[in-house]
Amino acid sequence: MKQRQSLLAILILSTLSLNAQFFLSPEERDSINKLNQYMHSLMMEKLGITSLRPGRSPDSAASNAANYDESLANPCPELPDVLVTKSGHRVTTPEQWWEVRREELLKDLETEVYGRLPSNIPDVNWTVEIEDKEFVRRTPVIAKKLVGRVDNTAYPAIEVTINMMLVVPANVNGPVPVLMMFGRPSFPAPAQPSASDLEIVNSAFKKMMVEYDPGLQEIFDKYPAYSPITRLPGPNFFEPAPEGDPPSTEQLLQAGWGYVTIEPASIQADNGAGLTSGIIGLVNRGQPRLPDQWGALRAWAWGAARGLDYLETDSLVDASRVGIEGVSRYGKAALVALAFEERFAIGLIGSSGKGGVTLHRRSFGESVENLAGAGASHWMAGNYLKYAAEESNFGRKTACDLGVDSHALLALCAPRPTFISYGIPEKGDAHWLDQKGSYMAAVAAGPVYKLLGAGDLGVTGDYLHEEMPPFNTDLLDGHLAWRQHDGGHTDWPNMKYFIPWASHLLGFEK
Repeated sequence: MKQRQSLLAILILSTLSLNAQFFLSPEERDSINKLNQYMHSLMMEKLGITSLRPGRSPDSAASNAANYDESLANPCPELPDVLVTKSGHRVTTPEQWWEVRREELLKDLETEVYGRLPSNIPDVNWTVEIEDKEFVRRTPVIAKKLVGRVDNTAYPAIEVTINMMLVVPANVNGPVPVLMMFGRPSFPAPAQPSASDLEIVNSAFKKMMVEYDPGLQEIFDKYPAYSPITRLPGPNFFEPAPEGDPPSTEQLLQAGWGYVTIEPASIQADNGAGLTSGIIGLVNRGQPRLPDQWGALRAWAWGAARGLDYLETDSLVDASRVGIEGVSRYGKAALVALAFEERFAIGLIGSSGKGGVTLHRRSFGESVENLAGAGASHWMAGNYLKYAAEESNFGRKTACDLGVDSHALLALCAPRPTFISYGIPEKGDAHWLDQKGSYMAAVAAGPVYKLLGAGDLGVTGDYLHEEMPPFNTDLLDGHLAWRQHDGGHTDWPNMKYFIPWASHLLGFEK
């Protein structure tokens, strides 16, 4: 046991320093992988699991190839009813939903799937590091670089600094709705010095260069009009707009919305790092988490909620109209954030797959066993591994033993507007994501939306037999929306549908 603890300490210390680096060498990656494998085996031991079933392979020739036969996709077709309590009573009123059933589902999703938040999470202090006035094409904007420093006085060995960028249009009156997106923050079009200011900068820069290397004076004498720093061309207001859809950020600004980009890796590393760094490592003081504690998806969602804390203090933002967006693994995180943080007003959930909108119990493409493996289990609660257990002290379990599923996570978002977006496999939004399994979950969550007076997809509630509509078909008449576009692994092609839908439901006019 002492040898194991010693190995853990060495790996943790190495990972804490490695995780701060953006580019990792093969040796550094190997160190992180070893730590992940070790922590994964430690969690298995805590749960009493001796063997897990391997995840499915996207290689059709593999012995454990993923299933893409729809006739085999539903080994346990009956979903837990989101409107029947654990005591067997049917929920017929909104009060019963809010006071009883929603709390039951929330607890099950926390304990078994995404993990609960510890009670000792420290505070986050937000500061505006830079505020800049810029132009994004023809739209004047105010951009703020924001930094959220997590109080680490209880464990100074780990620092967590959340990076975020707020961009709002400057040509509108009053606070604006904002869509928070998981991604890498950056200034969209940094303002540049005027010609006269740049001349002063160049003069000082040339002087410093000559002081550093006197030989440069001869070169500057040869080219007396040369300036080392040149001004980039500013926005061309007469330049025609590019063909096709503008970037999502430009579409939001043109519609009078603002946007926020928040960096997930500044909250919790996606390489897992044994979950001994980032906010999870800080809270646990570098020690392994408990089986029911949060994974990276819940940590990213927590970070988004802390970003919302700041937005509630900014007079440029209409905090009652802040949405959350993400694609792929960040689509999973966006859905978790929307479900667990009721202050988010609306969500755009892109290509989220298993762990997101797709039903866990579906055997199609990615499986629960994939998410329970060492490479992805850091997204989930430790308890999630139980549903991939082949041998354990509690027997064998599968996804069919889960008492809750993704339709319940969607139901937690009700009645707030939730737009589910996918692309098509032919363009790269692979079958692996199981678009059909997500559609089934959306249909099954519909009764909760209707109970709370909101519109569902507008189809029957028969999630087993309701046919998924063809791509480019709009199901946008309710608070729960579905659209599969004809593009790839992105929600960009659906942004032009999301913005008017969201503006209408939030009662916003530019």
